[in-house]
Amino acid sequence: MTLDMIDQKAVIPAGRLLLRPVRKSDAGLFALYAGDARVAKATRSIPHPLPPGAAEAFVSRSMAAGGVEQVWVMDGSANALPEVLGVISLKAMDRGQSEIGYWVAPAFWNTGYASEALRALLEANPMGNCAIFAEVFQDNPGSARVLTNCGFDYLGDAETFSVARNARVPTWTYIRKLSNA
Repeated sequence: MTLDMIDQKAVIPAGRLLLRPVRKSDAGLFALYAGDARVAKATRSIPHPLPPGAAEAFVSRSMAAGGVEQVWVMDGSANALPEVLGVISLKAMDRGQSEIGYWVAPAFWNTGYASEALRALLEANPMGNCAIFAEVFQDNPGSARVLTNCGFDYLGDAETFSVARNARVPTWTYIRKLSNA
């Protein structure tokens, strides 16, 4: 699949939630959740405090066709859960590989939603990947457990810059090879 063929129109069933494309109406909850320091400081790219318009810009980028990143909302509304529980994304790399990223709103931590979303995305493999990489901060062992519980293997230590922390942060890197690619 070439990068210009990526299209995120698919809705993916994921246990108690659905993974669906981003909508303009998601911006308010994105601002609320991603504006939480606990969420921002667990990511590389979310600033804290969240500047005005950042959530709307994220929505616009996520909805744009032809990008290298596909973004899905973890939507629990079909099961009497909130419409936005978090976000999960795949960013295309080369050679049939992607990097996965996700965050869940703090009110829904330790509920299994991230694991359900990740398992469903791996099964659907919407980009036809042969391998998916992930990176988590070493001070976020819960996110590392999500990866290992979903079959990711540890590759090694590294570090990356976190905008919210304004610092380099030690990370663990993981890989999941996919047989259905």
